[in-house]
Amino acid sequence: MTNRLENRLHYLAALFLFLYACILTLSPAVRERTWQVDLRWGHWLGLAAWALAFFLLRRTILSKLHFHDPYLLPVVALLTGLGLLTIWRLSPAFGLRQTLWLVIAITILIAAIRFELDLEILRRYKYILLFLGLFLTALTIIFGTNPEGYGPRLWLGCCGIYLQPSEPLKLLMISYLAAYLADRLPARNRLIPLLLPTIIVTGLALLLLLFQRDLGTASIFIMLYAAIVYVGTGHRRVLLFSATLLGIAFLLGYFLVDLIRVRIDSWVNPWLDPSGQSYQIIQSLLAIANGGVFGRGPGLGNPTLVPISHSDFIFTAISEELGLIGIIGLLILLAILISRAAQIAMRAPGRFQRLLGIGIACYLAIQSLLIIGGNLRVLPLTGVTLPFVSYGGSSLLTAFIATLILFLISHRGEEEPAPLPDPAPYYAFSWLVSLGLAAMSLGAGWWILYRGSDLLARTDNTRRSISDRYVKRGSLVDRNNAPIDITVGQTGGFRREYVYPDLGPIAGYTHPVYGQSGLEASLDPYLRGIQGNPVSLIWWDRILYGTPPPGLDVRLSIDLSLQSRADELLGDQTGAIVVLNAETGELLVMASHPAFDPNRLDEQGPTLAGDDRAPLLNRTTLGRYSAKDALEPFSSVLLEKPYPSTPQEYDQLYDSLGLLTPPAIRIPVASPEGPLQELHITPLQMALACAALSSDGLQPAPRIVLAANTPQEGWVILPALATEQRIFSAGSSAEIIQSLARNNLYWEYTGASMVEEVTWQLAGTLPGWKGSPIVITVLLEEYDPRLASSIAEALLEYALNP
Repeated sequence: MTNRLENRLHYLAALFLFLYACILTLSPAVRERTWQVDLRWGHWLGLAAWALAFFLLRRTILSKLHFHDPYLLPVVALLTGLGLLTIWRLSPAFGLRQTLWLVIAITILIAAIRFELDLEILRRYKYILLFLGLFLTALTIIFGTNPEGYGPRLWLGCCGIYLQPSEPLKLLMISYLAAYLADRLPARNRLIPLLLPTIIVTGLALLLLLFQRDLGTASIFIMLYAAIVYVGTGHRRVLLFSATLLGIAFLLGYFLVDLIRVRIDSWVNPWLDPSGQSYQIIQSLLAIANGGVFGRGPGLGNPTLVPISHSDFIFTAISEELGLIGIIGLLILLAILISRAAQIAMRAPGRFQRLLGIGIACYLAIQSLLIIGGNLRVLPLTGVTLPFVSYGGSSLLTAFIATLILFLISHRGEEEPAPLPDPAPYYAFSWLVSLGLAAMSLGAGWWILYRGSDLLARTDNTRRSISDRYVKRGSLVDRNNAPIDITVGQTGGFRREYVYPDLGPIAGYTHPVYGQSGLEASLDPYLRGIQGNPVSLIWWDRILYGTPPPGLDVRLSIDLSLQSRADELLGDQTGAIVVLNAETGELLVMASHPAFDPNRLDEQGPTLAGDDRAPLLNRTTLGRYSAKDALEPFSSVLLEKPYPSTPQEYDQLYDSLGLLTPPAIRIPVASPEGPLQELHITPLQMALACAALSSDGLQPAPRIVLAANTPQEGWVILPALATEQRIFSAGSSAEIIQSLARNNLYWEYTGASMVEEVTWQLAGTLPGWKGSPIVITVLLEEYDPRLASSIAEALLEYALNP
């Protein structure tokens, strides 16, 4: 029954990896949505080597180790296979190297099992083996190198073959501590004399690692030492002492070692320097958030945007392509592996084997939690590898030797387990590991479910722009379906083209470096296809392609003919024009000058933000200007005096006109600012107040977006976000209009301030006008009433007689 269970688990692991490899092969075609691409094939070499190696290893184990743990090998095989395929997907060159190391590691295991390696060798020669490891580690100080040509020199080797001595040193330290404590426990003397030799030896190892600046491995050594000594002796003071030592080390390191200071600062607040020292962790969090619940799909994410994604951040790579479900699955595999190691230790026939087994369980747990916690920003980054999964020959070989030791201990499990006087430390270890893995799950859920939308909206999330190259973004068109912003090109090379660039401050842009602004930002869910499309279509494309479906075209209320005339009249002046249908609230014109050309962001982007004339600012909805000089007609009727004189009167006037709150509309809008006596409002707010004059006192709900073109129902009306409101009575409206009328067609009023250097020009059709009533608001950032009046009159004449 045990063999049958193990067989089924192996078949399930092989089936999962086979399907995973098939998806990786097809992923380029899925991404490009065409078969005219080069498919991925290299990883099949790695999968074939994995299948043959584990087949031979399993046959050897079945023939030699009859009482081995049946869960251990399938879990290790699945973790190794997933890591191997992920490395091939990220970098075929590193994938080939990892495949060779896998063959070497399993060959060593097969040879050790066939020659019936005795674990007593580790106990008998503990000092020789440990000092050999320390000696090799010390050699890196003089002869150390780095396979990548830069960074810490922690490796020995040449000709393309490298060994990191600190990796096997972990196992040698574990075996030394297990052998030492097994020979001296139970001990009657005090704890310090008992542990003094181990403290000296461990301290020597830590000095070497600190000299190498291998801080992650040094942290693991401290934790391993504390865990093994605690389990062996049951003294909780060891844990407290080690925690204190770690805290002191971090404090000293923070003030004395630049590398530690950078990593802690990046952990505490990575948002301060997202493109510098915190780039790795920010990109890691973006990748995890981008994976969502179900992942982008194997081969369909962008994990290579995270530096060293094949090694230190391979958990991030898996997270982006397999999502939260993949994260939980990986954590479950690690939980099974660690729990089986702990059970093997508890059932060991001798004290040495028991301490050795629990030491390996601690090694697997500590290293896994450290690297996963670093990727999730639950813990500071340590730069260690994820056992069996990350790229690294030394790490893979060490993990497989640890597995070999567990196999040899479990094979002795047919013997009667040694007495376990105090199981409490083992249970405490299990609880701590469970809490750690649960914390990792919660951390992943936090970044995906709670913070995901905020992270993905960041301007430094280049995954959005990469996705836009493969999925056609919807167009922005005017009320007559004339194009404003469109997408051109083919799959894999889509780009945004801004047909009417003078609308740049209002329509905005979507750009891989500068992010999004204006309507391109506020309407992004429709333009990207994640809103307005059927839920089934969104889910289907998400599962199949890892992207949303093609975006929807959105129709705006803008009239490009009238907009063009307004831009022509405003010319080089600094200001804004708003033309509004006073009955429906539809915005026909939104002109903001100076404008910018979104087509030239690549060349002009660095200078636009520093331009004193603020061309990026949408003055119609985000520019705020003193309103008191333009409100005399309203005040004369509503307050029966030209200007308010008390805060209560200001509040009454502004509240009556709806100027104290920003309008609800599908575009970014600034809130009014300043004290009531000096309230600053936007041209859009002024236009809405004026609209009530041309519509018998009713203020319409503003609209800039009219409809979205859905695949099933065609053009679907998008309603206004607010409702019309009565600002003042029809009688009051008629009284104001009567004082402002210039002829039988329209009314106008000029309000200007030489102190503020602001000129307002308000105009609109009279009630009873045979066509749609319109109002015009012209704002100039200078004192020039004559120019403002001429612009309004010319535009009004054009609107009434197109």
